[in-house]
Amino acid sequence: MTKIMVKKSKINGTLSMPPSKSVAHRAIICAALCDGKSKISPVDMSNDIRATIECMKALGADIELEGNSLTVDGRNIFKNKNLTLDCGESGSTLRFLVPICSMGGTSVEFIGHGKLPERPIGIYLDCLPDKGVCCETKGGLPLKISGKLKSGIYEIAGNVSSQFITGLLLALPMLEGDSEIILTTELQSTGYVDMTTDIMEKFGVEIRRTENGWKIKGDQRYKARNFTVEGDWSQAAFFMTAAAIGGKVTIDNLNIESYQGDKECVEIYKKFGVNISESGGNITVEKNKLKGIEINAENIPDMVPALSVVGALSKGITVIKGAERLRIKECDRLSAMADGLSRMGADIQETKDGFIIHGVNCLKGAEVDGYNDHRIVMALSAAAVGAEGEVIISDMESINKSYPKFFEDYRKVGGKADVIMGK
Repeated sequence: MTKIMVKKSKINGTLSMPPSKSVAHRAIICAALCDGKSKISPVDMSNDIRATIECMKALGADIELEGNSLTVDGRNIFKNKNLTLDCGESGSTLRFLVPICSMGGTSVEFIGHGKLPERPIGIYLDCLPDKGVCCETKGGLPLKISGKLKSGIYEIAGNVSSQFITGLLLALPMLEGDSEIILTTELQSTGYVDMTTDIMEKFGVEIRRTENGWKIKGDQRYKARNFTVEGDWSQAAFFMTAAAIGGKVTIDNLNIESYQGDKECVEIYKKFGVNISESGGNITVEKNKLKGIEINAENIPDMVPALSVVGALSKGITVIKGAERLRIKECDRLSAMADGLSRMGADIQETKDGFIIHGVNCLKGAEVDGYNDHRIVMALSAAAVGAEGEVIISDMESINKSYPKFFEDYRKVGGKADVIMGK
């Protein structure tokens, strides 16, 4: 375990965010399903992206890394029929690939690490057996699947992780016969599903949105192409938070028209009172007087750790709700952020699905737990910008899951961070 010591600092500078992990997962999978070569760039080799790449290679795709670009050749996809796929700690990798592997008729044992074996997969256990797929599990991972997925009507709740819907959308077009996904509850995390269908369309596959789901024509094929991965809004939020409480930062590679749901954070920061300007593809965020607000985080749960830091230093009361799903991520993120911010002097009350936060004038130095969760470590590092004294955070290495160069970028804009212990 490695700890990082972070001190109060003034944030100032310009950064480029790493390419979106959410976009890259989807683009790599679509490219691997093509009968030909595609080029995906740029790609940041985080642990989650490595997991998807290694799984697609195990399925038969030829994937080569050159610089920050991937060449993906899917002509031999599904050539291997009996596999063990290690999804690491990546929920996206697991949930996207279960329907894809069953569509290809591949018998697979899925394994994972960290909290992934405990994360829900019940949606697939409910709908796949009726469509020709045998699922063997004791409730989580390992999960063994066999058989071949059939087209048809899939009824699925919209208030679960959108990753299940994405997995089905990616697989169903390649089946014989048409299919339909019917939502039985209102869709949450809409942006992530819109992202999926947008990327699929760029690879030549058509999906039609209906009033309560999607209609998917069968017998379609993905078409090889070159694909550019845009900057990651979810990672930008940590620097937006750092600037909001302690300086100014410009991020120069974010797509304001993006389907990434987390771009919604721009409007939330503005409601807090943060100065934000947009010009020529650049987003500039600058410290200002902050006021408490109410946030419904149903569609942006990953933003809650970063937003809770802003709430902790905003005058008045901030209420965050709709984030109950954070309890089943890499850790219980609601409990983790309440613990960390409380140790740093915040007045934060944990609720069933979020927080009630009474703003304080400043935070204080403390030793806090990173809970082996990349987003907790990065959010608490942003909070340290507004703290008097040293903040020592455990599990620094967890950033490798999504943003290996986080502290390198943190220092580029004036952040003070030093490794103090390693084992």
